[in-house]
Amino acid sequence: MRRGISAVAMAAAIVLGVTACGGSGSDDTSDKGAAAKDPAAVSGTITYWDTSDAKNEAPTYQALIKDFEAKYPKIKVNYQNVDFGTVEQKFKAAAQSGKGAPDVIRTDVGLIPEYASLHYIAPLDGTAALSDTQDFLAGPMNTTKYEGKTYGVPSVTDTLGLLYNKDIFAKAGITAPPTTWDELIADSATIKAKVPGVAGTYVNPDSYFLFPVLFGEGADLADPAGKKVTINSPEAVKAVTEAKKIYDTSSLKIDFASAYDNMQTSFKTGKVAMLIQGPWSVGDDLTGSAFQGKESNLGYAPVPAGSTGKAQAPTGGHDLAVYQGSKNLDASYLFTQFMTSSASQQTIAGKNGTLPTRTSAYTPEVLKNQTIAGFKPIMDTARPRVALPQVGSLFTPLQQEYIKILQGKSSVQDGLDAAAKEFGKLLPGYTVQ
Repeated sequence: MRRGISAVAMAAAIVLGVTACGGSGSDDTSDKGAAAKDPAAVSGTITYWDTSDAKNEAPTYQALIKDFEAKYPKIKVNYQNVDFGTVEQKFKAAAQSGKGAPDVIRTDVGLIPEYASLHYIAPLDGTAALSDTQDFLAGPMNTTKYEGKTYGVPSVTDTLGLLYNKDIFAKAGITAPPTTWDELIADSATIKAKVPGVAGTYVNPDSYFLFPVLFGEGADLADPAGKKVTINSPEAVKAVTEAKKIYDTSSLKIDFASAYDNMQTSFKTGKVAMLIQGPWSVGDDLTGSAFQGKESNLGYAPVPAGSTGKAQAPTGGHDLAVYQGSKNLDASYLFTQFMTSSASQQTIAGKNGTLPTRTSAYTPEVLKNQTIAGFKPIMDTARPRVALPQVGSLFTPLQQEYIKILQGKSSVQDGLDAAAKEFGKLLPGYTVQ
């Protein structure tokens, strides 16, 4: 799961208030052109917090840092690998106090609006950190924006797609993956009838995985322009009604205590034919009996579309952001530029199997990786989550009500009305329908 935001921690940050600040407390930075005018003259030591997997991914970033230091011998990088699950609170505490914050941080894309609203990270427009921006995929680039300014540079990206078992499809006589939720329900019925013991899908009760259904009906959590909570809008009600129908008709029954792990086990052992999942799951999928030694059996497709006719899923991944209180902004800008360059992204994709955020990084060599090749066209369906500082805090009340709806303990309308009421407490000034 790549939501990567602690709702409890996010809510705690809101209590601090948007007046809290790190660094100078304003959006003004030092001479933004210095690094671009004479990069070779830039010097200093910077600290980089990397949240990649310490064992399997971090060595690639550490090797790139050595290349950076060779190119810019006057700049030294203090590399620190920080656990993804704890980095959010550590960074907030350091930025709040003004002590111990890294100069550059690898951050979940969903945290950019919050960090920017609290003045913890620097706006990057006009700095050396941003180069060849037209080369970035639109989805990842959109995750870097807040109130008209750019606060991050896309590093790696992902989204949700439909993963499916080709062998099961063949046994059921299904020749192509479903393109709508109605087709997914119909295909699931066919699979149940023709392939005994196999369910069509497994509905993940985590609220992040509800986004493709919401987006497919033109629904979202809130409307910042109109200052409205929209999670209980007619469109959202229609979307969650569809999700409940999928669960009731097509899903293996959820063990809510261990839903994610059981979902994965069911899919990789061939008990479930298709899942809404992200590229991060593929490594685990390939260890199961359904795909081990036969990677080609794993199919990739966009998420099914709703009544809008558009297949859409949330943009995930990580951006690099620069701490606004950094004493070495120019060095931080250059480092951010280097680590997000096309050449660096090609190296990262080749070594770690993650999806690049630059179009030019999808070279024939990179596309030899079946996961990257499979998800590249799916990235066209990706769209950012609503850019609210409090967006992470909205997941918990929605998930609590979504689970009640799936379990039949609450109607769709009542559940979403309850979620909307909680949203209203977290979004001051927003009206609740």
